Amino acid sequence: MTSSQFPAGLAGLAPLYDTILCDVWGVIHNGRAAFTEACDALVKFRAQGGQVSLITNAPVPNAQVIRLFEPLGVPMTAFDTCVSSGDATRAELAARPDMTVWRMGGDEGWEHDRFLYEGLGNTFIDNDTADLLLCIGLRDQLKDQPEDYREEFRRAVAKRIPMLCANPDKQVRIGGKLYWCAGALADIYEDLGGQVIYPGKPYAPIYQLAIARLSELKSPPRRILCIGDSPATDVRGARLQGYDSLYVGTGLKQHGANFEVEVTDLLADYGEHATYAMTGLRW
Repeated sequence: MTSSQFPAGLAGLAPLYDTILCDVWGVIHNGRAAFTEACDALVKFRAQGGQVSLITNAPVPNAQVIRLFEPLGVPMTAFDTCVSSGDATRAELAARPDMTVWRMGGDEGWEHDRFLYEGLGNTFIDNDTADLLLCIGLRDQLKDQPEDYREEFRRAVAKRIPMLCANPDKQVRIGGKLYWCAGALADIYEDLGGQVIYPGKPYAPIYQLAIARLSELKSPPRRILCIGDSPATDVRGARLQGYDSLYVGTGLKQHGANFEVEVTDLLADYGEHATYAMTGLRW
């Protein structure tokens, strides 16, 4: 496996790519404020003729992702389109209109939102007599731990209820603190022998949706660059789709002074390789 390259900025890479698929949380903002250099880099890439699709594992439709941008300081000129795991999850639900769905997660929280499933033809209930478990996240984001759900999941697995995981991320950083996400619950479900359906990164449905929404996209895979802060979702997803990847150190992992060594070790821990790595996205 070749070593990652550590470019000074996106400017040196821009001529190699027509399209960027860029993560949101941890790359262009941290849930509290925009990363100005990162946003400026995407604006400049687009100004040179490139296309940008934001691609996020947020378990809400993209409109609910975008509505946060202005308050956070993310410019609309930084992207052409935005695709979320919530979008891909809604497509999965719409394909199963006859199923009763057990919702797990609290409505209207920062991670859980009724917009994920409203307007669909499914029947929603709140117990394990359902045909499908829709896992949006933990019921109490501040107090619960993933292991708190193991026994409840054991009963659902015994009934062969598949889980639809609306957010494959295991954790997200908001400001300076990490919070658990639905992906951590999906890990336990699979550990118990349950079936999990993943619409979001690193799996194909969200990438296929992103490409479909870039109507001008005519790029071969080698001209597509994925940017993200997670080895398990962003870097792995790029590899699985056959795209190059750029890892940035402004998200889940808090890096020290020896960035290159830390990133090399981090990616090795996940069995992944990023084409490039930068302390933060910049032009």
